[in-house]
This record gives sequence, C-alpha cells and structure tokens, in this order.
Amino acid sequence: MAKVITRDEQKQENTWNLSAIFESDEAFEQKYKEVEQRLGEEEKFKGAIDSADKLAGALETEREIEEEVSKIYVYAHLKHDQDTSNDTYSALEAKARTLAVKFSTAWSFLTPEIMKIDESTLKSWMADERLAEFAFDLEKLNKMREHVLSDKEEKLLAQAGEVLSNPTSTYGMFSNADLEFPDAEDAEGNKHPLTQGTYIDLLKSPDRALRKSAYENLYTRYGDFKNTLSQTLQGVVNTHVFSAEARGYDSAREQALSNNFIPVAVYDRLVETVNNNLHLMHRYTELRKRLLGVDSLKMYDVYVPMVKDIDFEMSYDEAKDWMLKSLEPMGEEYVSIIKEGLENRWVDVYENKGKRSGAYSSGTYGTNPYILMNWQDNVNNLFTLTHEFGHSVHSYYSRQNQPSNMSGYSIFVAEVASNFNEALLADYMFRNLEDNKKKLYLLNEQLEGFKGSVFRQTMFAEFEHKIHSMKEAGEPLTAGGLNEIYGELNRKYFGDAVDYDDYINVEWARIPHFYMNYYVYQYSTGYAAAASLSKQVLEEGPETAERYVREFLKKGSSDYPIEVLKNAGVDMTTSEPVENAMKVFERQLDQFEVLLEETEL
Repeated sequence: MAKVITRDEQKQENTWNLSAIFESDEAFEQKYKEVEQRLGEEEKFKGAIDSADKLAGALETEREIEEEVSKIYVYAHLKHDQDTSNDTYSALEAKARTLAVKFSTAWSFLTPEIMKIDESTLKSWMADERLAEFAFDLEKLNKMREHVLSDKEEKLLAQAGEVLSNPTSTYGMFSNADLEFPDAEDAEGNKHPLTQGTYIDLLKSPDRALRKSAYENLYTRYGDFKNTLSQTLQGVVNTHVFSAEARGYDSAREQALSNNFIPVAVYDRLVETVNNNLHLMHRYTELRKRLLGVDSLKMYDVYVPMVKDIDFEMSYDEAKDWMLKSLEPMGEEYVSIIKEGLENRWVDVYENKGKRSGAYSSGTYGTNPYILMNWQDNVNNLFTLTHEFGHSVHSYYSRQNQPSNMSGYSIFVAEVASNFNEALLADYMFRNLEDNKKKLYLLNEQLEGFKGSVFRQTMFAEFEHKIHSMKEAGEPLTAGGLNEIYGELNRKYFGDAVDYDDYINVEWARIPHFYMNYYVYQYSTGYAAAASLSKQVLEEGPETAERYVREFLKKGSSDYPIEVLKNAGVDMTTSEPVENAMKVFERQLDQFEVLLEETEL
C-alpha cells in the first residue's frame, strides 16, 4: 500500500490555489474584522423600510455583506478540509461559521419585515430601477405570502421547531450511533464488520455467502426495532402534515415542492412514466440473473457487478485528456473553462493525511470554483472528476452572468449539470474504447447508476407519497402496514426475476431520506433531465449545446427552476424527459447484450 503523504509533501501544482480568495491568512483576518464591524448596519433598516429606496438600500447592504461572509467561509472551510488535523484551520472554520450565524441572525428580520408591506405597495415599488435585480426574489416572496402566518403564530411555530424535529433526530441517533449489527460471515467462515458504511461494499462482494450474511444480519436488526422505527417515521410524517395544514397547503407534498415552486404534476408525471417503463427494469434484473448464473436471484444479488472487476487504471493526466475530449460537443468556450480550472489550480487532486474524504465542488460568488478530490488511478475517479467539473462550470457560468442573489441554483436542478457531463463522458468512452471488457464494465456502471438514481429513487418517492397520503387520510402507519407497502413496491419495481423474501420488506427502516420531506424524487428528475439534455446535444449538435449553456448554465436562480429547465429543452411537467432518459437506458441495455455476445468473459 502506497504511503499517504502529508500536506506539506503535496506538490503545489496538485493543490488548489486559495490565495486567489485571500492572499494570506493575514488578509483573511483583516477581511474578517472588516465584515464583523459591519454587523450592526442592519439596525438602520429595522422598522424603517417605508419606500422603494429604503428597501433597495436594505437588500443591497445585505447582499454586499453576504458576499464577503461567503468568501470568508469558503476560504476557511477549504483550508480546513485540505487537512482536518490542522488545529489552526479547524479554529478558522469555526470562527467563519460563527460569523455566518451572526450575519444570518442579524438580518433575519428582513423577510418578515418585507412581508408586512402591503402586496400592492410592494408590487409598485418593484418598478424602481434599484430593485430590478431583486424583483424576482420579491416576486417569490409575494407568492408565498398566503402561507405566512401572523407574527404570533410564526413565533409559536419557530419555538416548536426543536420539538417537531425530535423524530428525525431520534432516528438519526438510533440508526447511526446506537444500532449495531452482527459481523457478516463469508463462505470460509471469516468475519467481516457490518456497519452502515460497509453494507453496500459487502453486497458488491463476489462471495455470495458473504452477501447473504450481510443482508440478513442487517435487516434482522432493523426488523427487531420495526415498531419503534415505524413510530419515528410516523412522527416525522405527522410533522410534515401538521406544517402543511398550519400554513394552508392542500398537502404535505404541495408544501415541500413549493419551496422550489415545483408543480405537483412533476412528481406524478415522474412516477407515472417510470411505472410505464418498468419492463426495462425487469429486463435488467433478468439479465442480471442470467449473468450471475444463479437459479434464484435474491435481493442481496442486485449490487454485485455483472462484469467482474477488470484492470481499468486511469492516471490523472489520462483522465484530464478523456474528460476534455468527451466534452468537445459543448464547444470551445465550455472546454476552455475546464482547461482554465485544470491549469489555474481549481482542483486539489491527491489524498494527504487529514484531508477530508470524498469529492465535492465548492466556491462562492467572487471566487473560482474549487474541486476536492482524493485521486486514485481508476476510471471511477475519472467520472467523479467529470461530475464535479459539471457542478463547477455550472457555478462559474451562473456567477459570471447573474448578481450574487441569483447566482445560486436550487437543489431541483443541482445535479443536472454534473450528470450531464458524465453522460457525455460515457458516450465518448464507449465510442472510443477498443477493449470490449472495458466497454462492458463502463456500461455496467451506467446501468447501475440509472437503476439507483431513477428506478430506485422513484420507488422511494412512491413509498413516501403513499405514507403521507395515508396519514392525511387519517390512517395509522404501523410496522406491518409499512412492510406490506414497501414489499409490494419492491416487487413491482424489481420484477419476477427476483426471488423475494421478507427481509427486504423492512428496508424502509434504514432509508434516512424518508425523513427529508419529499426530497428523493429530485434525484430521479435531475438524472432524467441530464440524460435527456445530453441526448439532445449529442443528436442535434452545437445549437442545442449553446441553448443548454445560455438557458440553463447561465441562468442561476433568475427564474423558477422548472422554467429554467423548460427553456433549456426539458419540460419536467411532461413525460418526455423521463421517456428520453428511458431510451438512453434501453440503448445501453442493447449495447450491453450485443457486446456480451461478442466478448469472452
């Protein structure tokens, strides 16, 4: 095993250039003091917003300070993540976080104060030139007005927040801290630690006895506590239903989707369209059963790769070349932004002692995008790098083309650009790889990704809506009832190729997303939108690529997310984007089966 280097041993060219934010820690400290001294400027606006000019002054001041607070926080959190064992930067991040909380608290009065302004008065003020860049934000506030309660009621709900969050915090503590599992045992009797973190890796093992042991041990333990966990889940559903009723929404789903102004039709259309295409998922499980060579395909067999691991090494330099070539359909400007990121040290490439694990794209208005990697020489890291550059280019374009208050983008569209990049990479690699085994490995990963992000997440979305609808109809959520609903959905989605058992019925108990209030559907819609958009770009050429950049990447949050996607070429209120994504999945299935006939494994 290669030695993990220290931060000091990293070559500068392989690290991100944070001096582009602040030249030094001393410059950071100076800016921190300057911003800290500005906390208090909000006082002159409290109770005094009686004109368009005063409102513009308040919004401009808040935005200006927030831009600086964000840069301070990003610098500190990136410094911390590059070596979490460095106490200096741990303290720096804590200090920056405290400043962000102080800022947020200081300006928390502003939205409620704006909401006190009569709607017709606010609309008349929005014609003021100084409020032009804030007009859309104010329009959204006006749309939420009917669901804002009186000051007394809002204060009461805020005070109840900690109590209402108890089911979620109780579940998190139980599942992550208290719940332990017996070790899994392989075919030779060796013990393997079974935890939340190791479970999926164990299910990918070629040792079927180990997979079976991990699966049964995990769900046996969840089953032991199914009644308790049904009550925590019922508790959080109760909270969602209560909040929706208190604020005058027709349902918990309507309230949850209203945060991003998403019509409920999008949710229904997703579930409906995926259900209409479940024959493709069933074809996939049939293929999996055949390739694994088992008489009886079990649920613990659905994660193990259909193609055995092959030697698919990929150095960082090779990965950069693959990525850049795969994204050429997006045009010279798009590729030049990625080259700038590679050449001007947006990426912190290699692992070092104390470095935060995983990968992400970060940054804020007024900074470069920054990408954290922990590079390993394999093709999966190539896809991760390409994924994160999707986020980074999206952020780059939106920050270059929108004011800071509209330069972010909602969670509903957040994963589109990243999955779009991966789709272009997969297509390019399939067309240019010469080794059929590598092509099969690549297709296996693509099929698995689609299964997990579209079919499985839609199954979760369907379950989540069923249990909320039951509660809204006055029906109790019991462990037995939850098991029955989940088991039926699992059978519907995975099809007749699978030989089912009762263990999988309790899987609902280990899915933390069910505590996140109609969150999971966005994995499916984002993945489907990316698949549809990438298909359009590859089939239609430069004009479609230009439209994607112009109408999606550059728009930030300057329009409703559903409209941003519609203008880019995907209307998520219709079935077409998901249908297009299904065509991509079907084509990959076709390619996989053809290659199987031509390749000796």
